[in-house]
Amino acid sequence: MSGAGAPTSQPFDASGLRVAVVAASWHTQVMDGLVDGATRALTAYGISEPEVIRVPGTFELPVVASALAKAGYDAVVALGVVIRGGTPHFDYVCSAATDGLTQVSVAHAMPVGFGVLTCDTEEQALDRAGLEGSAEDKGWEATAAALDTARVVAPLRQPR
Repeated sequence: MSGAGAPTSQPFDASGLRVAVVAASWHTQVMDGLVDGATRALTAYGISEPEVIRVPGTFELPVVASALAKAGYDAVVALGVVIRGGTPHFDYVCSAATDGLTQVSVAHAMPVGFGVLTCDTEEQALDRAGLEGSAEDKGWEATAAALDTARVVAPLRQPR
């Protein structure tokens, strides 16, 4: 299972952070589960009204994450799902989303929680979506990673 060996993260008071969730719209059931997991995590970390923005698909995540970084957000949680089909489309979209979100994070020194599921089947995606009966909650995990990293980055942004 891909979740084996995952770090443990305890919620802390992140209420002072400006955080946004940008989520794809394809595969509604999976995406709703991921967004719900992210929202539950944000609430546990003290962020009660996060910005949640829906985009058409996973390919569109980086451009919106970049705009959010330029708008001064402390962290972004990017959520999407790409399910392998019979064409190279899967490879192109997964690569573009991964590379784009990495570029946004590094260029802006802003944590981007990577909650993009890249699955062979819809069943695999559902098992990671944080739904009732799912083995994993990648929306929560991506959010926790972004917030934990934002806590590390914050003091590094202060002038010495």
